Amino acid sequence: MFPVIVIDMETETSINILSVLIGNPLSRRIISGMSQECEECGGNRLEIALEQYLGLRDDVCPRCRRASREVAFIIRAGARNFGVPEDEIKKTFRDAYWRKGLVSVMKGIAEFGVRRPFVPGAPFQVVWDVTHRCNLRCRHCYASAGKALDDELTTEEALHLIDRLAKLGVAVIAFSGGEPLVRPDILQLISHARDQGIYVALATNGTLITPKRADELRKAGAEYVQISIDGADAKTHDEFRGIPGAFDRTIEGVKNAVAAGFFVNISTTATKENYDQIPKIIDLCSDLGVNWVMAYNFVPTGRGQDMMEKDLSPQEREELLHMLYEKNRTSDCQVLTTAPQFARVALQQSCAGGQMMVPTHFCNQEVNESLLGLTEFVGGCGAGRFYMAIRANGDIDPCVFFPKTVGNVRTSDLEELWRHDPLFTDLRNKDKIEGSCGSCEYRYHCGGCRARAYGYFGNPLGPDPGCINNIEYYTALKITHTPATAEHAADQA
Repeated sequence: MFPVIVIDMETETSINILSVLIGNPLSRRIISGMSQECEECGGNRLEIALEQYLGLRDDVCPRCRRASREVAFIIRAGARNFGVPEDEIKKTFRDAYWRKGLVSVMKGIAEFGVRRPFVPGAPFQVVWDVTHRCNLRCRHCYASAGKALDDELTTEEALHLIDRLAKLGVAVIAFSGGEPLVRPDILQLISHARDQGIYVALATNGTLITPKRADELRKAGAEYVQISIDGADAKTHDEFRGIPGAFDRTIEGVKNAVAAGFFVNISTTATKENYDQIPKIIDLCSDLGVNWVMAYNFVPTGRGQDMMEKDLSPQEREELLHMLYEKNRTSDCQVLTTAPQFARVALQQSCAGGQMMVPTHFCNQEVNESLLGLTEFVGGCGAGRFYMAIRANGDIDPCVFFPKTVGNVRTSDLEELWRHDPLFTDLRNKDKIEGSCGSCEYRYHCGGCRARAYGYFGNPLGPDPGCINNIEYYTALKITHTPATAEHAADQA
């Protein structure tokens, strides 16, 4: 489970740069002439231009050198406007995945224009279920994972796919599953992605992370680990996970990941069964020394379709979001959630005199008042907009919780799909959302979870029944117990 961007923004430097790029018409005109491959230099001209500007390479053709001067002009204009030292900017973008992210932003401006919310030129993150096999049997598993599929991508196909994702401009690959650590070639896939300048993350249940395994993963190039904990005690967690003893092994896995120097995020799927334990889970994670705790939305897909009655009510979710906002002020680790309504809650609290903090797909960003407008460009559900999902057999979906396949990596042109797929195009247009979500003043910051709308109503553009503003839709679901349309049922089959 991994539908959020994993790059940590510890300063406002990159936010400032993005705001300049998004808001500057001159920048778009310059960028539109540079968004192509350079055959002579062997790569994307924007990325080559950035490398030349940063002093990372000098063997570039005249056109790429000219593009480098234009990129330098854009960045220096941003530095002057916001009072950010140019050296600080250069330090940030010496990391390959940051450069990929910036190139994706610039290509997005050239391809899609300035729009709310913003659409990058390539998915910032791809969540890839590299296998369907898993050593646990989680009640809420979106993939209904267990045994490996007969048609999973081979090692050769997986390595080739990594090359294609790198060429597309993907900044982050999150290897998920099933349980990615049971795939025999996982270290090879991690190492290959790292060598392509891609930030590598893992979404795992943590039970297989021994000290030796943690060291191997770090040496291969993984930097970020998301580990699932669904209860503050063994009884609650093990009931979720379906295997006795899972809690103790997971806690050991967390400790080993922290000791190995990973950026560690703990994910917790919020339901009625663990709702009252989430503050204790956050405290436990703080004691363990992790970086993030992320409360995941429950989405009725996979095995989760059999426990829809355990979903939080809109009132419970609203209380949870307010608690998470307050926990950010007192916890040693940053507290996030995949519920897009968190942006609305945070904005309302900020305007009421609270901590000025806006959740984005990057992190909970503390901002000053002059940057609040930027949140409409980066906020809201990112399915088919900031990220996409790849299944173990190569099927492509908007996100891992959103089982509506739009293509397959064995047959689809990835760039063509990202630019023109009709479902992705609809998901990016918050003005097309129906019901209360579509008329809400916070639709660009939030817009509801599109996977939940699809899971409950079979309509990707329908309302998210988990919001306090959509109580009537939640009430109707409780009366009818109709999770989805016949079309959705057919898709699932």
